[in-house]
Amino acid sequence: MDARRAAILEAMGIDRFVARAPLVEPLSSPSASVQSTGPVVAPATPSGVDDLDVASLDWDALAGQVATCTRCALAAGRSQSVFGGGDRAARWMIVGEGPGAEEDRAGEPFLGSAGQLLDSMLQAIGLRRPQVYMANILKCRAPGNRDPHPAEARCCMPFLQRQIELVDPGLILCLGRIAAHSLLGVETPLGQLRGRVHELKPLGRKVVVTYHPGYLLRTPGEKRKVWADLQLAMETARGQRA
Repeated sequence: MDARRAAILEAMGIDRFVARAPLVEPLSSPSASVQSTGPVVAPATPSGVDDLDVASLDWDALAGQVATCTRCALAAGRSQSVFGGGDRAARWMIVGEGPGAEEDRAGEPFLGSAGQLLDSMLQAIGLRRPQVYMANILKCRAPGNRDPHPAEARCCMPFLQRQIELVDPGLILCLGRIAAHSLLGVETPLGQLRGRVHELKPLGRKVVVTYHPGYLLRTPGEKRKVWADLQLAMETARGQRA
C-alpha cells in the first residue's frame, strides 16, 4: 500500500491491516471475474409505474425534463432539481438517495461532509470524482431530508433509468438503504444486500450495495464494512473490463 492510499484510509478511520485479503489490482489489470454468493436479479423499476417515456431522450433533453418536472409535490419546494454530474461515459456510476440542502442550492450531487467522505472513499480505490458519474434516486430535495415516499421515488425512476442507459456503466455503486431498495425493487435489509453482486434487470448492470457516506458520518464504526464493499466493487468492475 502506498503512502497516499494509507493516508486516505487513515482519514477515513480505517486501519491499514483491516483488509483480510490482498488489495485488488487497479481497474486496468486483467483478472478473473468476481466470485459472489450469487446475483440477485431485480427489475430496474417497480412494475407498472414507468408512465414517462424518456427512452429516446439524449442528455440535454433528459436534463431539461428533470429541470421542469412537476410529477410530484417535491417540485414545489425545490430551489432547483439536481440532475447528476460527472463523466457521462464513466465505467462507475454512483447512485444515492436524494439531494440535501447544499445540493438543492448548488444543483450538484453529493456535496458537504458526506460528499467529502465519498471523495475519500473513491480516492482510496484510485478514483476521483471526475472519473465517475453521480446521480440520485430523487432529483428534488425532500423536506427536512426525510426519507422519500415510494410514490416520489417512482416518479423519478424513469429519469435515473435513462441516465443509466446513457452512461452505460460497468458497475453501479449503490449508497444506502433507500437507494438500494428503490433501484433493485426489493425490501431486503441493507446488511443482507451487502457482500454480493446484484444484477439490475432489464439493464443488465452489475450493482454493489454499501452504506451511504452520510450514515458513516454518524456511525464511523461501519467504515470497515464499506472498505470491504469497495474492494468487491473493484473486483466486479475489473471483471467487467476483462
